[in-house]
Amino acid sequence: MAKKPKSKSIIPKFATEREAADWFAAHSAADFWHELLPVRPIKLPPEQAQMIRDRYQRRRKSAISIRLDPDQITTAKTIAARKSIGYQTQLRLWIAEGIQREAKRT
Repeated sequence: MAKKPKSKSIIPKFATEREAADWFAAHSAADFWHELLPVRPIKLPPEQAQMIRDRYQRRRKSAISIRLDPDQITTAKTIAARKSIGYQTQLRLWIAEGIQREAKRT
């Protein structure tokens, strides 16, 4: 019986994480999907799973509607971009700072 030739992996060996990141950024996973090994889903202990659910519930945000002047939004986007964060995150930070400042006054 003839031996099946071993197929050469198209995923190269990488010397650095940067090299790996550059390679994966330039290649589609569809090209090497067949080479990937399946992984077993992890089973968390029930206490740990509950802690994660509780933490998620505490951090959940409520949606509100607020009208802002277009210039305010543009300025917030500019400032947030300089900080490499989203402008809505920046607005939430400013609101949180204002709430803390006012809470100290009363």
